[in-house]
Amino acid sequence: MMSSRVIVALDFPNAAEALRFVEQLDPSSCRLKVGFELYVAAGPALVEALAERGFEVFLDLKFHDIPNTVASVCRVAAQLGVWMMNVHASGGVAMMTAAREAIEQVDHQPHLIAVTVLTSMDQNDLNGLGIHRSPGEQALMLAGLAQEAGLDGVVCSAQESSLMRERFGDDFLLVTPGIRPASADVGDQKRVMTPGDAVAAGSSYLVIGRPITRADDPQAVLNQINADLAGLT
Repeated sequence: MMSSRVIVALDFPNAAEALRFVEQLDPSSCRLKVGFELYVAAGPALVEALAERGFEVFLDLKFHDIPNTVASVCRVAAQLGVWMMNVHASGGVAMMTAAREAIEQVDHQPHLIAVTVLTSMDQNDLNGLGIHRSPGEQALMLAGLAQEAGLDGVVCSAQESSLMRERFGDDFLLVTPGIRPASADVGDQKRVMTPGDAVAAGSSYLVIGRPITRADDPQAVLNQINADLAGLT
């Protein structure tokens, strides 16, 4: 049974590079995230190829449109057999509810979560959008809408995990990008946390990209993270 909290972000430009990388990984030690660039380059065939290799896939396409359009695309995406998928919480309750109802019609129902505030954004970025809540306050507000719509959880910064966990309960999934082992460079993320601190704060799953994908021995890095996290439970 899959027990790892780690979701490895496959931030590669094409299927060949992504598949070459995943050959180095044990499917029982992680899940995989397929985002915009890779999905546009490789399409559904890549998702199917990853599943054939035993991996569970988080399809990270952040759907955001009118409710009918989002419902339709979520129904199609769910039919790929993905483990998890997401929409933007800023699309509102009606849009998120339509997405949830659409995937309930599919035999294999993936987890459906909502993006709150991107971890690349800080207070200045929100102010520029005319949003004067703090990133944490905005994330909590959007997470409340996601829960109201019946979604399984949210994507949020690990810095908001403890408040999210307290407010929304133990069953609400918290998927946290911006995770960096203490020795890793933070890259373009502005709100980051180490894996151990993120789990201690209440994160359910940790999205980790470059510290694993650019490592000389990706499986060894993954094994160390899993071992460190196992010591917390």
